[in-house]
Amino acid sequence: MMQDWFRKAKLGIFIHYGIYAVGDVSESWSFHNGNISYEDYMKQCEGFTASKFDAKAWADLFKRAGAQYVVMTSKHHDGVALFDTQYSDLSVLKKTPAKRDIVKEYTQAVREAGMKVGIYFSLIDWSDPRYRTVYPEGEKPEDHLKDVFATPAGGPEDPEKWQEFLAFNNNQIKELMTNYGTVDLLWFDGDWERSAAQWKAREFKAYLESLNPNVIVNSRLQGYGDYETPEQGIPVIGPKGVWEFCTTINDSWGYRPSDNDYKTSRQIIRMFCDCLTLGGKMLLDVGPKEDGTLDERQVKVLEDLGRFIHDNEEAIYETEKGLSYNQFLGGSTLSQDKKTIYLFVYDKPAENLCVKGIKTPVKRVSVLHTGEELSFSYTGALPWSGIPGTLWIRADEAKLHPLTTVLKVELEGEITYNLGHGEVVTNND
Repeated sequence: MMQDWFRKAKLGIFIHYGIYAVGDVSESWSFHNGNISYEDYMKQCEGFTASKFDAKAWADLFKRAGAQYVVMTSKHHDGVALFDTQYSDLSVLKKTPAKRDIVKEYTQAVREAGMKVGIYFSLIDWSDPRYRTVYPEGEKPEDHLKDVFATPAGGPEDPEKWQEFLAFNNNQIKELMTNYGTVDLLWFDGDWERSAAQWKAREFKAYLESLNPNVIVNSRLQGYGDYETPEQGIPVIGPKGVWEFCTTINDSWGYRPSDNDYKTSRQIIRMFCDCLTLGGKMLLDVGPKEDGTLDERQVKVLEDLGRFIHDNEEAIYETEKGLSYNQFLGGSTLSQDKKTIYLFVYDKPAENLCVKGIKTPVKRVSVLHTGEELSFSYTGALPWSGIPGTLWIRADEAKLHPLTTVLKVELEGEITYNLGHGEVVTNND
């Protein structure tokens, strides 16, 4: 069920934490795809210590970054639970030196910091033999001969074991939703391996809402989620309704010391502003090291993002989808009263910035983080016929923000548009 807090939220932090941080391999997929044996992958349990894990320090950092909610992996496709579960021995409490309920410490710290609590849970469990007991609905067994972790891989089906697995998922979800205070958001993954009917998605969604009628569920539930979750590639056109763009700071979801392909702070901020412009929100991922600390490059991006947001809060939190890129060649948002446009300026202007199609006259233009007023003018305006003309803002001498500059364009009333092909002037004599 969609909640108002999530509709208005702009930034979330995603956390992929697990045993895969030990050996410089990708989370779960590394053994599924044969990059490492399952046995060697699971040996990483021996090196997972969480020895410097400080949930409060995480929460403080995420709060400084400007986040309003956080989502952490409670169990990835490898089946290793980061919480105290009575339904499996495969958990960091029972199988690793950490012996800590990571989810418990995480949920407490995030809640105490005033952010909403999200939990990622993999519907897939490639370690559980009950999971690989049926084939995807409507598909041929011979197409899954090598799929040893996901299906019977050429063998016979066991529908009863599949029902046992669904009950197992339900039981672990109940633990997460009843033992750790209110879970505001559930972020599922892996729904593609089975059909809605096989997952019993309709009944499952009702079950989740029976545990918490206000819980928000992401889209990865075979059509029974509450919002869309485009991944890694920023949408060119924003999806309809509420949506969230999830992305990594480098190329990996979990921590990999060999992955040094980090996006810059300005790139991340640009991506964030693109989401706002298109009416969405961003879920930015971090991958902690096995000891629970974050790579300093990830910390820097979060600190910089927080600095940009803090300096320009007015243009971010209480705003709506901005202008189309046809109107302004950059990002933008609109105030809730529709009387102020905020323009995101990513590079140093050489001269004038151009805004098209705004019919309501402009009252004032200023640099948001300094208050400096900028001059502006119009070309092509024909007020007597309703043609607004093109707005030109002189910005080449403005004091720019080191990360991204925001211009505040105050209008004389609510925004109105002229977005056609222009109007034919027939009475200009």
